[in-house]
Amino acid sequence: MTAATDRRLPSAEELRALEELAIDVAAEAARFVVERRAAELQVTTKSSDVDIVTVMDSRSQELIAARLRAARPRDAFFGEEEAADGRTDQAPPGTTEPAGSGLTWVVDPIDGTVNYLYGFPQYAVSVALVQGDPTVPGAWRPVVGAVADAVAGRVHHARLRGGAWTRTVDGADEPVHVSDATDLATSLVGTGFGYDAAKRGRQARALAELIPHVRDIRRGGSAALDLCHVAAGRLDGYYEMGINPWDMAGGWIVLTEAGGTCTGAQGEPPSSDCVIAAAPGIAEALTRAVDSVVDLVRHP
Repeated sequence: MTAATDRRLPSAEELRALEELAIDVAAEAARFVVERRAAELQVTTKSSDVDIVTVMDSRSQELIAARLRAARPRDAFFGEEEAADGRTDQAPPGTTEPAGSGLTWVVDPIDGTVNYLYGFPQYAVSVALVQGDPTVPGAWRPVVGAVADAVAGRVHHARLRGGAWTRTVDGADEPVHVSDATDLATSLVGTGFGYDAAKRGRQARALAELIPHVRDIRRGGSAALDLCHVAAGRLDGYYEMGINPWDMAGGWIVLTEAGGTCTGAQGEPPSSDCVIAAAPGIAEALTRAVDSVVDLVRHP
């Protein structure tokens, strides 16, 4: 981590309030994208279904940005979509102090857009607050996160040193914790694939090498939810090559506060190159397995 992550953190009370803000904003955006999906799909003036997803991504991010800027004007904002109003207040590459507060909201307005397009009920809204520069691997860490499972109506959330929780549809908070898995051979592991066809082919070859070493593989289609599934023990581990800071930020802190580990391959920090999430009992073995195949994806 760089010096930027050593800046003074918000107090425990402030972190609790920021966690609630993230929960509220993520839940509101999740309701919005679910409610608007059916209406938008009925609009026949769109040139394609993909355009509809692009529109909803932008609208969701616009909603999130407006709420966060109103509540926290000194924080930076780094989202998957370009800001609808043309502002560029996210951290530029190499900047470790992106705003007056030293904190940046990293958001994914719809994580799992292909699932969203098809109505497959595995997509989420992720809202995280991070310390440091989210564009530089190893230079940042999340301190607050909320991942709203849009269709289920649940929000997985955490803050630094506050534990990991799932807020149910009735508003109750239930604690979550990673599994007690200790044997990779009997572990259920999640993964994902990129949009580029050639890269998917390389990812599939890597998976073919790895799958004999685990119980089975699941491919959910939302990195944020996959990380939360590891946090809750529904998966024992997860790895993916090619996800972005907004895909991982919210789920990362939920996972680590639930007792899990989040790293990159070959001793690196988690990054777009690779993310490995695991229950501690299989973390070393899963990392070794992913390390042995990661170059199959990196090099065409």
